[in-house]
Amino acid sequence: MPILALVRHGQSLWNLENRFTGWVDVPLTPAGEEEARQAGHRLAAHDLGGASFHVAYTSALVRAQETLRLLAETAGIEVPVIRDQALNERHYGDLQGLDKKDTAERYGDDQVHIWRRSFATPPPNGESLKDTAARTLPFFDRAVMGDIRQGKNVLVVAHGNSNRAIVMRLDELSEDEVPGLELATGVPLVYELDEDGTVRDKQTLT
Repeated sequence: MPILALVRHGQSLWNLENRFTGWVDVPLTPAGEEEARQAGHRLAAHDLGGASFHVAYTSALVRAQETLRLLAETAGIEVPVIRDQALNERHYGDLQGLDKKDTAERYGDDQVHIWRRSFATPPPNGESLKDTAARTLPFFDRAVMGDIRQGKNVLVVAHGNSNRAIVMRLDELSEDEVPGLELATGVPLVYELDEDGTVRDKQTLT
């Protein structure tokens, strides 16, 4: 059965500084680089039934690309890499670059929580998770699942919200359930799938 591994990039500089990042191209921190290497160790140690990855996907943003590079280098994975902005983090619009605590003090905790965690309410001039899913999932269905349907093992290194959209699809989460979904940085989720996309097994490699 094909394997799909999803990894959220390691800690970025603006994760550390508690700022809204979105599509701003910020680098990994040293801790984020280590998280990427640890993800590589975990995947290398995981029993894939003797299988290896055939292709990797990542976003157009450097923090995801660098996580993939360090992960693959550590795990000894050498595969073609496809980059596409459909896998980018959600665009936080006017909030990008702002300190999250300061933003909560300005707009109120409840409003910022809605912008961050609701499914359909976007921040000003930004994307909701619903909007993110609307660009991520068609690409996922066409490209990633296209490889799965051919029996290929696929590695995806992307972002909190683009990966949340994918997990929402795979785990059949409702719009009410997905706001509570948390994906840790640098922790692989490994799905065993039928070639039609049916999930047979899921493991979190911690």
